[in-house]
Amino acid sequence: MSVIKLIISDIDGTILDQKHQLDSHLLELMPLLKQSEIPFVLASARSPLGIAPISKELGITDFPIASYNGALISTGDKILSQHTINKKELLLLHDFLTKEFPTVSINVYSGKDWYVNALDKWVEIEAQITGESPKVTSLADFLQEEKNLIHKLLLIDNAATIQKLRETLATIDFPQTDFYLSKDNYLEVTHNQVSKKQALLELANYYQLSLTEIMSIGDNYNDIPMIDTAGLGVAMGNAPTDVKVCANKVTDSNDQNGVSKAIKLYVLSE
Repeated sequence: MSVIKLIISDIDGTILDQKHQLDSHLLELMPLLKQSEIPFVLASARSPLGIAPISKELGITDFPIASYNGALISTGDKILSQHTINKKELLLLHDFLTKEFPTVSINVYSGKDWYVNALDKWVEIEAQITGESPKVTSLADFLQEEKNLIHKLLLIDNAATIQKLRETLATIDFPQTDFYLSKDNYLEVTHNQVSKKQALLELANYYQLSLTEIMSIGDNYNDIPMIDTAGLGVAMGNAPTDVKVCANKVTDSNDQNGVSKAIKLYVLSE
């Protein structure tokens, strides 16, 4: 019998292939995991709405999802844990951006919703990629509201501007906020407690499991913390070398059903 009692998986580049299609063998494994009472939890930089269709296709909507890299862990509308950006630092950042980097597209994520000032070209591209529709509002007013909790900002512009912005922000004191590039022209902003490692620890606590009973699987740099922390950390065959080095095991690539193969081999083999 496998010691694994929880699987936490990344989405893009992991359970989705290069054509954004789901691992074709994964669907048939879900009933087997449920039968064994092993939750399959999706952890992604995506929003809850970006994760929902995949969760639905897999038939795992009753399991939690960790969205925004773990800033929000939820089951349906029930929030299990969340880390929102410090309000003071958020307002300081917004003020700085509008004055010093006016061309940067500011995208605000609060719960399931995505807010923007206007439908600029970057917003339209992101909407095409994610299939989500942003709400247009005055961000200055929206961010001021004490009740509006912000899980993530996404700052988009050309790569040179975003690089300059990143370097400038490094010289300003934001003690509770993290900035990281997810693409060369995408700068993500979250509370500094947010990581997939933290999400894994919170899910371990929720299910009352030890780390040795958890398998995590991913393909990218933001997956390293959870691959490193889980009792069984699995890297995809398409992952960069730095990710593979942190893993206990390396499976096949996302184009070769690497996730379902890892589940069969390490979780359902006996």
